Amino acid sequence: MSRASDSRRRTRQRRARIGLVALAAVIVTACGNGESILNAGNAGSTGPVVGAPVTITVPPTTPPVTAAPGQALPPTVPPVPTLATTTTLPPSTTAAPLAGLPACPTGALAGADGTIELTFWHGMNGGLQDALVQLTDAYNASQNRVQVSLENQGGYEGVIEKYIQSSQGQRPDIVQTPEYAFQQMRDTRSTVPTSACIDDAGYDTSAFLPKVLNYYTTEGVQWTMPFNVSNPVLYYNKLDFVAAGLDPESPPETLEELRAASQAIVDAGAARYGVALDTGFDSGGGWFIEQWFTKLGELYADNGNGRLAPASRVLVDSPAAVELLGYVQAMINDGLAYNVGDNPDGRANFLKMADASEPAAMTIGTSAALGTLLPFVEQGIIPGVTTNDIGVGPMPGPAGNPGVNVGGASLWIVDGHGDEKTAAAWDYITYLSTAQSQSTWAALTGYVPLRSDALELDPIRSTYTADPRFKVAYDQLVETSDDLSAVGPVLGPLREVRSVVAQAVAAIFNGADVATTLGGAAAQGTALIADYTARNAGTG
Repeated sequence: MSRASDSRRRTRQRRARIGLVALAAVIVTACGNGESILNAGNAGSTGPVVGAPVTITVPPTTPPVTAAPGQALPPTVPPVPTLATTTTLPPSTTAAPLAGLPACPTGALAGADGTIELTFWHGMNGGLQDALVQLTDAYNASQNRVQVSLENQGGYEGVIEKYIQSSQGQRPDIVQTPEYAFQQMRDTRSTVPTSACIDDAGYDTSAFLPKVLNYYTTEGVQWTMPFNVSNPVLYYNKLDFVAAGLDPESPPETLEELRAASQAIVDAGAARYGVALDTGFDSGGGWFIEQWFTKLGELYADNGNGRLAPASRVLVDSPAAVELLGYVQAMINDGLAYNVGDNPDGRANFLKMADASEPAAMTIGTSAALGTLLPFVEQGIIPGVTTNDIGVGPMPGPAGNPGVNVGGASLWIVDGHGDEKTAAAWDYITYLSTAQSQSTWAALTGYVPLRSDALELDPIRSTYTADPRFKVAYDQLVETSDDLSAVGPVLGPLREVRSVVAQAVAAIFNGADVATTLGGAAAQGTALIADYTARNAGTG
């Protein structure tokens, strides 16, 4: 280790303890009610989902093949079928004609007497809630036909639980739920499909990012309107790159490059580890695995990720997945990557970059964290590091394939509250979806704008020009292909399946056999689908 590197490390050790405590406190405060900074961009708390059929734990040794209560699995897992993907997104084999679904008479608002009061249940906290309040106040002030009242349910999980447990009459007029609850919400048969509103109003969606709309489309129907969109990016310390002789403006884009950069960083003594990883459900153990399947061009579930027909099998034990997780496991075993574990509050991987004695130079986290992290750094939280020293790059992945799938949440119009409220809800949602609103929302939060024309307007135009780091998430989303592997899985129990996969990843990172562990996770995920399908038979 060079004298300069040794001196730098001692300086970090002397000054970082206070910074770590402050950073932890600020991250929790920024996320609101202790919500994970990762969840701020993706999902809510890690508590159980209402109606989850079974809790499955994958041990750090060879896991048994188990089944959900009342379900039987064969003694061996059948071979994974070979499923072709396509370059376009076809409708499902069973279409859902709009004529048989709840209508969206958008013209009903014009004939309404008096002001229509709407209730909106959401899961935004901290600065994200502040931004939503700002947009909603602007909408309420812009006209006198509709007034929207926001009701925070404490996080996405709180929204889902309350919605599922409420009767239709008790439910709000608009509800925000995360992407992993898409099929679960669809199966409640309690909402007005967005396609009905689009068709009735002749609403122009040509400026919207097709990838974002496609995520929420099945059976030829767009069921819900996307609102806050995020995806994972690479965060890295440019000073560590310079100390290791790496180009600080060229972050690794493949797993091979990630390993090579980590090796250079460790060898130079620039940092103890190249990259901090985690095994959280909403991050490295669950959500990020789906992103890597997209980059691999691999299906996460059969029947075209559940988009050609309801999925019946989880395919996380494919040969490509075994090779992928084996590669990452080797980085941990070789001392190039550090596993911070479950990371329930979403801060441990970021704190590892500021560790006083054994820091990591890089980590992977949600793009929605950038707007929160930079102010921390500006306050001197990480000793010796300025905001200009924090780099952001695309999420490294296998084969160097660009792109990611959609994370975040969408807005549903609740059925059964009358034509005028349906029309009013659509009016509010279209306001949030305008190019100007999306420009403002993206600049305030770090989320990806839903539409390309938002980039032509301030404040996001100026933000992207002044600081291209904020545009990384947008660029890698629009670079994604449109084949079925890239759109993302649609599973009723996606939340539970993610949890099973996250437990398997945790076991692998702790040294478990990769193929056997993923085989167990695939079997358990398949059992969860079978149980969900049985419990929701007839929801259609």
